[in-house]
Amino acid sequence: MSVFTRSFTTNIVIMSTIIASPSTLLSDLRSNTVTSPLCVLTTFHRGIISPGNTFTQILKSISGNMLILLCGIVFLHIAVLVLLFVSTIVNAWTVSSTSSSDLWQNCSTVVTGNGCQLGEHGVWIQAVQALMILSIVFSFLSLLLFFCQLFTLKKGGRFFLTGAFQILACLFVMCGAIIYTVMKHTWVPATESYGYAYMLAWVAFPLALISGLIYVILRKRE
Repeated sequence: MSVFTRSFTTNIVIMSTIIASPSTLLSDLRSNTVTSPLCVLTTFHRGIISPGNTFTQILKSISGNMLILLCGIVFLHIAVLVLLFVSTIVNAWTVSSTSSSDLWQNCSTVVTGNGCQLGEHGVWIQAVQALMILSIVFSFLSLLLFFCQLFTLKKGGRFFLTGAFQILACLFVMCGAIIYTVMKHTWVPATESYGYAYMLAWVAFPLALISGLIYVILRKRE
């Protein structure tokens, strides 16, 4: 209902502007400037509020906005990669006052010879290890594909392949985190709580999903 109301109001304003000041609108079109209420409203609807600017400047602003969008997408993707990498290698999936553990080994802060020992080689922990590694690999390949498609994709094309790889990375990290959550009690004592590396894996999951969906709906422009 609110969308209909805004659209209806916008149309009323546009029609009233054309009727009330047609000479101003024609003057804007001839001088390539944006001063009339109609032109301002149109540029506002497109996300550019700049009365007095030329239409050429508006087009440049659109290109600048696209560049900012691409930089934001790349930054988000790199952030996901960093989160996945740190989560996989850091010894902080579970922690306690005397010990910590990750996907590869259990470490103790109590001095008893070797502080870290390799954990069990159960099927489930190996599955989590493989899923986390796959999430990193697919996310990295997705970033490479994005840059390749950025230069090879035709105008108007969508980054489906890039998005598919990133969404797969998202699913891998989600499955790995779920398995670890369910099977944690067989890996470490129940007294240990979840550490920040485990939390980073869960943070990477929605960010990777958002990044993948952005790639899917994104269209290439010149």
